[in-house]
Amino acid sequence: MEVSGRKAPPRPPRPPRAPRAPRPPRPAAPLPLLAYLLALAAPSRGADEPVWRSEQAIGAIAASLADGVFVASGSCLDQLDYSLEHRLSRLYRDQAGNCTEPVSLAPPARPRPGSSFSKLLLPYSEGAADPQRLLLTGWTFDRGACEVRLLGNLSHGSLRNGTEVVSCHPQGSTAGVVYRAGERNRWYLAVAATYVLPEPETASRCNPAASDRDTAIALKDTEGRSLATEELGRLKLRGGAGSLHFVDAFLWNGSVYFPYYPYNYTSGAATGWPSMVRIAQSAKVLQFQGQAALDCGHGHPDGRRLLLSSSLVEALGVWAGVFSAATGEGQERRSPATTALCLFRMSEIQERAKSCPWDFQMAEHNCKDGEQPERVPPIASSTLIHSDLTSVYGTVVMNRTVLFLGTGDGQLLKVILGENLTSNCPEVIYEIKEETPIFYKLVPHPKKNIYIYLTAGKEVRRIRVANCSKHQSCMECLKVADPHCGWCHSLQRCTFKEDCVNPEYENWLDISSGAKKCPQINLFRSSKDKTTVTVVGSFPPRRSDWECVVKNPDTGRQLCKGRSPPDKICTCSIPTRATYKDVLVVNVTFSVDSWHLSKRFNFTNCSSLRECPVCIGTGCAWCKSERKCIHPFTACDPSDYKRNQEHCQVAVEKWVPSKTAGEGRFPESKSNRTTQGLQVFYIKSIEPRKISTLGKSNVIVTGANFTRASNITMILKGTSTCDKDVIQVSHVLNDTHMKFSLPSSRKEMKDVCIQFDGGDCTSVGPLSYIALPRCSLIYPATTWISGGQNITIIGRNFDVIDNLIISHELKGNINVSEYCMATSCRFLAPSLKSLKARTNVTVKLRVQETYLECGSLQYLEDPRFTGCRVEPEGDTELEVKIQKENDEFNISKTDIEITLFHGENEQLNCSFENITRNQDLTIILCKIKGITNANSIDTSSKKVRVKLGNLELYVEQETVPTTWYFLIVLPVLLVIVIFAAVGVTRHKSKELSRKQSQQLELLESELRKEIRDGFAELQMDKLDVVDSFGTVPFLDYKHFALRTFFPESGGFTHIFTEDMHNRDATDKNESLTALDALICNKSFLVTVIHTLEKQKNFSVKDRCLFASFLTIALQTKLVYLTSILEVLTRDLMEQSSNMQPKLMLRRTESVVEKLLTNWMSVCLSGFLRETVGEPFYLLVTTLNQKINKGPVDVITCKALYTLNEDWLLWQVPEFNTVALNVVFERIPENESADVCRNISVNVLDCDTIGQAKEKIFQAFLSKNGSPYGLQLNEIGLELQVGTRQKELLDIDSSSVILEDGITKLNTIGHYEILNGSTIKGFKKIANFTSDVEYSEDHCHLILPDSEAFQDVQGKRHRGKHKFKVKEMYLTKLLSTKVAIHSVLEKLFRSIWSLPNSRAPFAIKYFFDFLDAQAENKKITDPDVVHIWKTNSLPLRFWVNILKNPQFVFDIKKTPHIDGCLSVIAQAFMDAFSLTEQQLGKEAPTNKLLYAKDIPTYKEEVKSYYKAIRDLPPLSSSEMEEFLTQESKKHENEFNEEVALTEIYKYIVKYFDEILNKLERERGLEEAQKQLLHVKVLFDEKKKCKWM
Repeated sequence: MEVSGRKAPPRPPRPPRAPRAPRPPRPAAPLPLLAYLLALAAPSRGADEPVWRSEQAIGAIAASLADGVFVASGSCLDQLDYSLEHRLSRLYRDQAGNCTEPVSLAPPARPRPGSSFSKLLLPYSEGAADPQRLLLTGWTFDRGACEVRLLGNLSHGSLRNGTEVVSCHPQGSTAGVVYRAGERNRWYLAVAATYVLPEPETASRCNPAASDRDTAIALKDTEGRSLATEELGRLKLRGGAGSLHFVDAFLWNGSVYFPYYPYNYTSGAATGWPSMVRIAQSAKVLQFQGQAALDCGHGHPDGRRLLLSSSLVEALGVWAGVFSAATGEGQERRSPATTALCLFRMSEIQERAKSCPWDFQMAEHNCKDGEQPERVPPIASSTLIHSDLTSVYGTVVMNRTVLFLGTGDGQLLKVILGENLTSNCPEVIYEIKEETPIFYKLVPHPKKNIYIYLTAGKEVRRIRVANCSKHQSCMECLKVADPHCGWCHSLQRCTFKEDCVNPEYENWLDISSGAKKCPQINLFRSSKDKTTVTVVGSFPPRRSDWECVVKNPDTGRQLCKGRSPPDKICTCSIPTRATYKDVLVVNVTFSVDSWHLSKRFNFTNCSSLRECPVCIGTGCAWCKSERKCIHPFTACDPSDYKRNQEHCQVAVEKWVPSKTAGEGRFPESKSNRTTQGLQVFYIKSIEPRKISTLGKSNVIVTGANFTRASNITMILKGTSTCDKDVIQVSHVLNDTHMKFSLPSSRKEMKDVCIQFDGGDCTSVGPLSYIALPRCSLIYPATTWISGGQNITIIGRNFDVIDNLIISHELKGNINVSEYCMATSCRFLAPSLKSLKARTNVTVKLRVQETYLECGSLQYLEDPRFTGCRVEPEGDTELEVKIQKENDEFNISKTDIEITLFHGENEQLNCSFENITRNQDLTIILCKIKGITNANSIDTSSKKVRVKLGNLELYVEQETVPTTWYFLIVLPVLLVIVIFAAVGVTRHKSKELSRKQSQQLELLESELRKEIRDGFAELQMDKLDVVDSFGTVPFLDYKHFALRTFFPESGGFTHIFTEDMHNRDATDKNESLTALDALICNKSFLVTVIHTLEKQKNFSVKDRCLFASFLTIALQTKLVYLTSILEVLTRDLMEQSSNMQPKLMLRRTESVVEKLLTNWMSVCLSGFLRETVGEPFYLLVTTLNQKINKGPVDVITCKALYTLNEDWLLWQVPEFNTVALNVVFERIPENESADVCRNISVNVLDCDTIGQAKEKIFQAFLSKNGSPYGLQLNEIGLELQVGTRQKELLDIDSSSVILEDGITKLNTIGHYEILNGSTIKGFKKIANFTSDVEYSEDHCHLILPDSEAFQDVQGKRHRGKHKFKVKEMYLTKLLSTKVAIHSVLEKLFRSIWSLPNSRAPFAIKYFFDFLDAQAENKKITDPDVVHIWKTNSLPLRFWVNILKNPQFVFDIKKTPHIDGCLSVIAQAFMDAFSLTEQQLGKEAPTNKLLYAKDIPTYKEEVKSYYKAIRDLPPLSSSEMEEFLTQESKKHENEFNEEVALTEIYKYIVKYFDEILNKLERERGLEEAQKQLLHVKVLFDEKKKCKWM
């Protein structure tokens, strides 16, 4: 609970206060511009007022002590920081979707407290000793569910949840509070809810359990396994009591209190008085302690039976509530006294809360028959009546009670209670421009008491609790008695304490100091000879001397100057001289350190002042003997100067402006008839009932006998604690009408009454001050220059407009007549014919003397009409078509009037039908109906009159002159010939058009079918992933390593893979042994590598080969190889750090980069085989399976199903699946008894025979677990039809030969093989050849360009080749992605997983090495280390593996599979990238395919890197042991002599350079000798070979 400031003792209630006296009558006068400036100065959004907007109406808000602000809207919970920056969103129960999705059922526009989808939002367990901070949320979903979450981590799932805890109806109420109790100090939830609503079945959202139907309040243990466990206790509704609407729940003095009111949800009416029920703050059972009714009905005839908002001011022991009377559906019953703020003492509520339960069931009670709950009266002095309050929050600041009030028109009011809890007139501290009603709950900032969170509609704002800066002086700042504001000496302005520098060192004056402490300059005559200037009040701490100066600003002459030490106040005396009597103005300045205070005294009007206090206050002197005010430097009797100041100060205290006679005595009459003596005054109405906040200069009151009164005043009474406005009548127009000029005011509804000659005040009813109008739309925004078009403006508050103005820079302001309602205005555009054809004007609204810009209206040239046609429709109807040039006008039915002239000036009105805009012309169609002689009118019609607003035009009918008829009739023969020719041409044209139309329809149908099929496949297609693919065909380590080391140099493989076990040990010659010993010298080897890399012709290929030879040569010495790798990597870092460290290890351009790749391959081979191998093989297999599920062009390898757009077969023909029964011939190679030789195989009718054969063999392998005994090219296929057999071949005599001699390969469809056909697999007799090598003379599915639109032969493929668009088939990429998605994710996660929470030794070791190097080099950018790790592991090793499955498995990689794996490898690397991808619609499909998955993968990668970093570091012994074991595993795997020989070739090639380098390096003399020795040995060996 919020407790601010010091706790004040409860004060006794003060006797009821007399009505506040109204202001004296003010003269009626036109409103000055100042009124508008004051209206504009109303508080609004500033830079320090952040706003957060939700997608839906906000239902609950709460602020935690440490974790920010929580907002519930719809089904979404949002976490914001205290500045309202968004942190996190979570849907209820962490469901899928996002927070922008609308919820189907919206709450009402002005909801009652608790009427929303979110019912509870309670942060708790926030103490320093609590193990975890928690948040309890309640929702209407799942029959009123609750969740308990971690406050600091919303992304974590709910800790506990339960259903049927809160109300499941959006209209229903819920209030709850969480507290600690019991011996075990557990957390308990006391919750009150409206579980059942008597609403229609169609609106019902839930049906609670029977046990909950009469429950009102329940007590639950929040620390159980589920909140749904049985309650510790329930308080049930009394039978027939109806529904209760609970508003709040709070703890006070060991009890839980629930304010509520009885409410009929069907009729929308309160059925009883607002009450408060009290239960014990218990841990065992729910103990009812009584209920009390709350009476806040003062000032309203029906009482206020609705409770809108609640706030406990705990430090004061007071509870504040906003109460309301019923207002009706459209707020039509709202009055100035509809709502009220009432304060109640909690001690009195507790005392009067009797144990008799009027609204609840109790087994035992002490109720007496007919007894009613006792109504607790409010603290009378605190009651504040207002027309539209919605919310309240109270606190205590500096021993002052401060209340914040929200209103229904978007205002935040601030009330400061006086010593006896007396409410002052509220200050408007903020206004929402959109005038959205303020939410019923105002939430304070938990850490800074200068902010409050204001919720309205879909927005939350952080508002400052005071507008201190508007107070310009210290006196003004402190007199308002706002405890939040004080005077800051150093800044010389009114501020919050937090905004003042060093406020604790007397630098900040608060209200406890009082206005008397404000620094103020005094000028007074202290004696006959001098006038003294001094300063009084409080000052900032002083370190240097005071200085005070008095100057004459007119002459610049210094009249006096004084200095004093810091501990004394500076004074300055001006001598009385005759020359000074002409000084009319003086400037007085006091300064110390950087603080300055100045004041100007003006003596011009001294002689005109008649009162001593006013005289002294302006700096003049009061001459007591002559009782007049004089110039301070003018002589007077000396005795009169003595103690003048003191006398006048006493006089000031006693001097109070006299009150107006009769003030405060305004007896109001309920009747609108007033009797004053024998005169009877009658009030009928007041117009208007709504005026703007600027006021209104001509408010008319109608009635009777006005001319008989001599003094008529109007009294406006708004908020009950504010002064009344008393306005004198401006002009009595006649006996029945009079005019008043009303002043400006804040937004609110006020009561109006009229007083005649000091008699009773006759009530006229309410009058509303509303905000200035705001425009949102003008339509149409374009009109014609002649004017007269209907223009509509949409906005709000238009009912206070005085008139509407069109403003033009040349024409000035033009008044137009308008018809305005609250939200729209209509007017006719004025004519601007005198201006240029194209011009813009500004639409303005005049309110009083203020002009508000509303938008612009564009004028264009008048419409141009080109002709019209009149056509009869039968004999009773005429159709008139008027042609108009195309333009930008939006002409409506109300703008246009059409008249047809016929016969002898007879007229017919034509009824407008529609306007049709074509490419060249606009056609206006109208009809004349209900006539009897349409044909005769048609022939006699002459012209049509068109009136568009002010524009009136006559449009001539299109006619054909008689001379043309004569010319047409003469050449009859010529016409016949022409018509015949035209007839033939049209016939052929129609035939051609018909054929084209058929082709277009066919094309459209095909496109539609392809798109629909693609969509259906994407949603429904499922791939039966091969779960069991037999043994994974891993390559042995030797072949894996060689393919990795030499990916493009297959020629080395055989010389490295000879059987090492059969080699003669003595065969190793002396030269290689010496070289082996030499490269084991670290300094020598590093020097050689650096020297080689500096040689220009030592290419990148040479560097890679050298690194691979070195890896093989040191395969059994991995510890040494690792140390070499470390040295070379450090050296590479030295090179990279001078330029761009992020580019290190990115490319394979040095020996160390290739060496790192090989080292990773060696050290991770076991991890690859044990962890990654199986999912990787499954991916390749699944991808192959998906590709082969659709057509694959055997020539180009392009397929319908692929991941790579470049390999997409988009010229795909129609295809169908054909089920074959295949019988395999028994062969001796496969005589196993359990082999199944009859299998069913699915192929496609577009498959070639070779493709079908591969699918049949794959099916045999899957069925039997072992391959068929023959090779693919050793068998043939036969189609069996009855007793006949036909051999199936890719090319035979029946093959289709297209033009240019291109042969189309035979397919299953070519042989017309049907479903269920039997195919026999047999062994070819002899001399079988390999499958056909296809050339450019063959084609399969992709036909040659020349054949693209030629007829395709074959009975099953007659017709045209279909029109194809590549983009139609891009969904196939997505279909393929979906098919392999689960397998792909399994592979990726096997790569970046940590089996048994341990990383592979090589990865952990090298990553730690990189971290240590970054730390040594003072690299603080974490991105650099991330990139190093990515370049060393994923880029150097995993991408190489992912793109080359043949490195790991004994399989063939097709070009198509290579293209697909490139897309996967790209997605894999994107997951490790730190840069955010900015992809548009034109991005490559290979990038777009995995764009949505990449962010998820990136988070997993970051977690992977972090997990490795967090593992304990490896000791050097652990790493050495691992490397030693790996070395032993690979003994005798390779012919290391070949590697040493190749290394020597590079050494001898650059022998001189290496030798020179060794000579220059110190400590390598021995290595230099050994190198020369090795060269001698190799040279001798070479000679021996020659010999």
